[in-house]
Amino acid sequence: YVAAVYEHESILSPNPTALVDRQSALELMGRNLDIYEQQVVAAARQGAQIIVFPEDGIHGFNFTRSSIYPYLDFVLYSHSVKWNPCREPYLFNDTEVLQRLSCMALKNKIFLVANLGTKQPCEHTDPHCPSDGRYQFNTNVAFNDDGALVATYRKHNLYFEYAFDTPPEPDYKLFDTPFAGKFGMFTCFDILFFEPAVNLIRQYNLKQVVYPTAWMNQLPLLSAVEFQQAFATAFNINVLAANIHHPTLGMTGSGIYTPVKSFIYHNTEGYGGKLIVAEIPVITTDYKTNLEKIPGRVSEKGNEQLPPLFYAEMMYDNYTFVPVWGETGELQVCANTLCCYLNYRRAVLTDELYALGVFDGLHTVHGTYYVQACALVKCGGLSFSTCGQEVTDATALIDFQLWGNMSTPYIFPLLLTSGITLDFADHMGWKNNHYFISKNRTSSGLLTAALYGRWYEKD
Repeated sequence: YVAAVYEHESILSPNPTALVDRQSALELMGRNLDIYEQQVVAAARQGAQIIVFPEDGIHGFNFTRSSIYPYLDFVLYSHSVKWNPCREPYLFNDTEVLQRLSCMALKNKIFLVANLGTKQPCEHTDPHCPSDGRYQFNTNVAFNDDGALVATYRKHNLYFEYAFDTPPEPDYKLFDTPFAGKFGMFTCFDILFFEPAVNLIRQYNLKQVVYPTAWMNQLPLLSAVEFQQAFATAFNINVLAANIHHPTLGMTGSGIYTPVKSFIYHNTEGYGGKLIVAEIPVITTDYKTNLEKIPGRVSEKGNEQLPPLFYAEMMYDNYTFVPVWGETGELQVCANTLCCYLNYRRAVLTDELYALGVFDGLHTVHGTYYVQACALVKCGGLSFSTCGQEVTDATALIDFQLWGNMSTPYIFPLLLTSGITLDFADHMGWKNNHYFISKNRTSSGLLTAALYGRWYEKD
């Protein structure tokens, strides 16, 4: 089927904390919706059957709870009510944004997924009801090609979004399409947690996900395109990911991902939005990991000089590293219960320092979650203290096998190359209670090759 995602450079309110009336809010959102409309028309012309827009794309960000209020639409979270906002605009007040989105889907005969702020009044008899008598949710909506509202999803894992409430229970939301079956739906930070994203995929055996996001890139392990690809690969699904384009805030990186191929956009220089349209296969079977090439164990060679261990901060976590020196080698580095192993060969020695790092612990900055990671990274310079820094370019071509005795089944294989481009492992999977990834010769210089494990039970 043909899918589209749009990386949108949203027109932002110059003063998001100021209190404005509904009319001014609609005016600002209307300018973003005008751009959406042009993109839907363009995508439909190219044969797209579904289009996904980013998180916060219509209203922007950095609001307070009260300043976002005029930007919120009313959405009924009822499963029983079938509603087509374009055809039945008179049913509910404050649904102007939903009506416009619905009409875009209807006019262009395309499934459409977008993110907006919504409100829902509540009674004080409801123990979760906020003191101002209303819920405010960060919400994804999906419309079918007739403009009917077919799914609403309320973001569960908020990322310091003080304008919004967490829904009392996680939403498990999916919608059906004639061309690719069921799509699941979640938002941005949700991708790092078990609820509802992983649980949704497992419970419903989903093969397609739509994913609006407003993601600030953090190298070396959590660049948007890098992790979106790893997620598609880890769960053997297609991911349609739309990110906001605001390079000054570190936001860029969208794509259409299959487990073995991707169509991405990552641009930290240019301005303006970007439409990606690609034809991808519907995944029907469970993909079996290719286990032909099994890494050997690191042999115990007694009296060689072991390279020195050192510690450096990466992604705000204290990693234990060992330098990757010379043309070939076998390395091992451990922390807590996790040991990481690397066999490597460098075709040509470049004046670049690489290191193998391990972390097994609770990550606590910008969110709290337990990580087990084995990472081969290019360091920022030639001194040990530069390992873990953000690096975007590399020239070294390295053949490697990387493996670790991970304690969690949820491993996201990362493979990032020079200029923030993606590559795909030759082999990956479980063998003898170790997860491994191997690659002969990346397509360009290696930035990161990592096993990023999430141990959800220890969050």
